[in-house]
Amino acid sequence: MAIVLTRAGITKAGRSFFNEGGGAMAAVSIILMLVVPLPHWALDVFLALNITLALGILMMTFYIKKSLEFSSFPSLLLLVTLFRLALNVSATRLILGTGHAGAVISAFGTFVIGGNFVVGIVIFIVLVVIQFVVITSGAGRVAEVAARFTLDAMPGKQMAIDAELNSGAIDELTARQRRQDVSREADFYGAMDGASKFVRGDAIASVVMIVINILGGFGVGMLQRGLDLSAALQTYTILTVGEGIVTQVPALLISAASGLLVTRSASETNLSMELGKQVMAHPHAIYISAGSLFFLGLAPGLPKIPFALLAGAVAYYGYRVQLQRNAPPPPPPPAPKAPENLNDLLTVDPLEVELGYALVCLADPKQGGDLLERVTAARRQIASELGLIVPPIRVRDNVRLRGNQYTIRLRGQEIGGSELMPGQFLALEGGGEVQPLPGTPTQDPAFGVPAVWIAANQRMMAEVSGYTVVDPINILVTHLMEQLRRYASEILSRQDTQSLVENVRRAAPAVADELIPGLMTLGQVQKVLQILLRDRVSIRDLATILEALTDAATSTRDPEVLAEHVRFRLARQLTHQYVEADGRLYCMTLHPSVEQILMDNFRRSDVGTQITLDPATQERLGIAIRRQAERMAAAGHVPLLMCAPRLRSAIRPLIERSVPTLIVLSYAEITSGVAVESLGMVIGNDENSTV
Repeated sequence: MAIVLTRAGITKAGRSFFNEGGGAMAAVSIILMLVVPLPHWALDVFLALNITLALGILMMTFYIKKSLEFSSFPSLLLLVTLFRLALNVSATRLILGTGHAGAVISAFGTFVIGGNFVVGIVIFIVLVVIQFVVITSGAGRVAEVAARFTLDAMPGKQMAIDAELNSGAIDELTARQRRQDVSREADFYGAMDGASKFVRGDAIASVVMIVINILGGFGVGMLQRGLDLSAALQTYTILTVGEGIVTQVPALLISAASGLLVTRSASETNLSMELGKQVMAHPHAIYISAGSLFFLGLAPGLPKIPFALLAGAVAYYGYRVQLQRNAPPPPPPPAPKAPENLNDLLTVDPLEVELGYALVCLADPKQGGDLLERVTAARRQIASELGLIVPPIRVRDNVRLRGNQYTIRLRGQEIGGSELMPGQFLALEGGGEVQPLPGTPTQDPAFGVPAVWIAANQRMMAEVSGYTVVDPINILVTHLMEQLRRYASEILSRQDTQSLVENVRRAAPAVADELIPGLMTLGQVQKVLQILLRDRVSIRDLATILEALTDAATSTRDPEVLAEHVRFRLARQLTHQYVEADGRLYCMTLHPSVEQILMDNFRRSDVGTQITLDPATQERLGIAIRRQAERMAAAGHVPLLMCAPRLRSAIRPLIERSVPTLIVLSYAEITSGVAVESLGMVIGNDENSTV
């Protein structure tokens, strides 16, 4: 089998090898450095590497958000301490053996301390004191207290995690992760408490090595190499102090990193950002500092220029901080675009009124339009009049319409519409003779009455001439209400029926429970209510309607027959609904010959009762009834036809196309004590169709 080596495969294998065995190789290398002599160039490389590692570790502690992100620090601290001790041993071997320890130590010995071993010893002692007394001691104490408090808080944290898990606030995976974090936190601070001893021991070992190197250098230089006391002191002391400083500087950086790590609390940002927000976040404190620097510079004997410059810089920084705090907050980033919900495209509004751009002012309160309030009032009136809860009507503009056009839609389908003239009035002709008005002739969209659009300054003249003057909003609302009455049966949905029945069940549970679902289904009740609404019968007294259905449902399930039973029960309501102010009920009637023709063509089928006439006869009958209805409307009466009970339900759909607003009552639906006056009789074979 052939083995193919690729660059990606070699790179991946090498990365895996160093990730898995890098720590072990480093430990072995450190042990070898303790016993194997290093050449000068290798010592220089490792000393530079030591400084680099110390700087990297210190910078890393600045950019972590919580201590557990650097949980391997205690082990790393042990490794870098051993590495530094190994460098000390290797440097000692080279100093005592050859009198030369490479370029890095020579540079620190000559340039950093100026070739003066006394200065070097003082600097070294200062660094050791800073590391040992200040940083290491404080970091050790913090680590000790943090370990103790963390161990004491572990039971409470575990109980809190269990409580959140039992209440369902978190899942099992999150709880397991939090328990591991608590355990790792306790292990970390416990390890840091012990690791601080490494730094303290390293400082002590450095002092001991300095003394040993100086004494050993004297012995080697004077006894083995034949140097005098001054030359031996100058050579070996400078090298030893340079070697001590070059290893003590990284040790100080590591000590500072350990102190920052154990004093670091968990936050959402790194240490640099927290310092910028917290320390320099109060401009008043910065101003006070600037003032203190300025007045301190005025003290006798102190240099004034440095203090003045610092005071100005600090004051300017405080001013910038204050401007930044007083600046308005930046606008929030735009919210991500929500995924498109295609289900919204399937939603159809029950009722809509669409306006052209020129009619938007009717619905804008800022322009004096109160269309929205008038629509709400229309819904209340329909509920009071028909007992139907009209769903919310959505009013919106439609750029596809002409500017003055509006449409009324029922479940997306147009059921009415017309054009309005904003700023003008519609003058409706009355029943008598009126004087023609200058304007745009038209028809009232609600009832088809001849009308004319007139200017606002012609309103008084039109009213004096006998016209009824209406503004555009009243025209639209009246048209809307008339369409709601006409299509009330289609507006009533199965869900609306359920809501109405539930209202009755709360007030009279026996009525609703007996009828539904024992005798009738909800759908059958809906059909009966739709038939009543189609004939403009109010269903407001729904309890009485359900009682009537309960009485009749034992013998029939035909919706039309059931609707007739309900009408008989609501006879008083129907009679008083159409009785006019003078106490009379005005109507038109059918000639006996017309009634006989209708009786002869009366049929009952699976789709309900119907009258089958030939098209010519049906057209003549429709024309005759329409003419009589127009005369009644012109006289100020509601167009109403009185007929035999058997024909009532069949005549209504027969003439619905010709006279959609006609009310059809039967003689059996008229209560006693009501004066009925017939204004005409439909003959059907006469040209005028009335007598």
